[in-house]
Amino acid sequence: MPAIRPSRLLLLGLSLGYFMVLLDTTVVTVALPAIGRDLSGSLSGLQWVSDAYTLTFAALLLTAGALADRYGGRRTFLTGLWLFAGLSGACAAAGSMGMLIALRALLGVAGALLLPSSLAIVAQTYGEPAARARAMGIWAAISGSALAAGPLVGGILTDTVGWRTIFLVNVPVAAVCILITARHTPAGAPRRSAKGVDPAGQFSAVAALAGLTYALVESGPEGWASLQVLGGFVVFAAAGALFVVTGRRPETERRAPMLPPVMLRNRTFSAGLLAGLLVNFGLSGVLFVLSLLFQEAYGWSALTVGLAFLPLTLPTAFNPVFTGRLVGRIGARGPAIAGFLMMGTGVLVQAASVSDSAAAHAVMCAGLLILGFGVSFTIPPLMTAVVGSVTREQAGIASGALNAARQTGAVVGVAVLGAVAGGGSSGTGGARLALAVAGVVLLLGAGVVAAYIGRRGVGGV
Repeated sequence: MPAIRPSRLLLLGLSLGYFMVLLDTTVVTVALPAIGRDLSGSLSGLQWVSDAYTLTFAALLLTAGALADRYGGRRTFLTGLWLFAGLSGACAAAGSMGMLIALRALLGVAGALLLPSSLAIVAQTYGEPAARARAMGIWAAISGSALAAGPLVGGILTDTVGWRTIFLVNVPVAAVCILITARHTPAGAPRRSAKGVDPAGQFSAVAALAGLTYALVESGPEGWASLQVLGGFVVFAAAGALFVVTGRRPETERRAPMLPPVMLRNRTFSAGLLAGLLVNFGLSGVLFVLSLLFQEAYGWSALTVGLAFLPLTLPTAFNPVFTGRLVGRIGARGPAIAGFLMMGTGVLVQAASVSDSAAAHAVMCAGLLILGFGVSFTIPPLMTAVVGSVTREQAGIASGALNAARQTGAVVGVAVLGAVAGGGSSGTGGARLALAVAGVVLLLGAGVVAAYIGRRGVGGV
């Protein structure tokens, strides 16, 4: 069989597709105050605007991978692109907070379809290991730059033409991706022998994450002892138990568990998932808290906030290349520990400098820079550790599980730190306490890595 000669445009189209997905996790952050003013949204409403997208994205990643495996990466990716374009346009036209939150949740479903299917197309198209590694590097660099671009793009668009354009910008990008993908993606045959989705496992995963998020978000306005909050925790506990039970059911020809229990018994794998959750807990929660602090307490414009976040986001655009080489030489454990220590230190520095003065702003800028380098030192070794701790056949499930854990951490981080910030006696006091909590959690992440992720050559790392 002759080797496939992939078009360079194809890799660009695949990368832009996932770039768009990641952009929507950060671009909305600096636009939240404007959305709240325009749609009369409360703090909990703004938390849901951020979390609704990430919640469905996180909960459906593993099922989306199964769909891509069963029906083919090309079909799944194109379906996700069409949905993402249409739902982005609908988000831009939303007339109420409830409508926007619901559309953001549906947008997360479309985003979940794009990640595993784009990776499946890369694996199918680039057969040689060296070519695949180069393609994955380009894919990661282009898509990963969304973290750096998100706050700045969101700030520029919000201040110049309004917050609705942060969603409209997805429509032409998705159209370009559709044209490229439809023209240049090889028509791979669906794997009819692939396992189907696990409906009970998928339902319980969504219900558990939704129940936990609801309880945490509503704890601020309703109080921890309210029936709504207690009901959310009950849903979380019941759905979580159902997820565990369904995961232990024997595999059949048509159904496989979303996350095989044998993988969770691997300490490196489980610790890597927990560490990935903690990374995004801190990162997304801090972005949410600081965006509201800068705009509502300091009175900064959305563009100014986007520029203020550059010390955080720029290291994530170039430093992972260096980190990847470092992990190749010394293993994942050391860089991951260093990354968590930098993240925790950077956030605690910001907690100590929450005031509207030039000196405090300079210290906070330094803290954001330390946090940015910490993120870029942490994520590549965690991916290496998690994927390296399982068999080659389980690598796809492992990478999907890590991405799901990270996005779950983002959901919980926004919910928890938003509730802590909203419960403070003042805007600056609440932000200071929320940042202190985030800093301590991130330092605990260093302990998780040190205790459970082995040194080079241990546990597949």
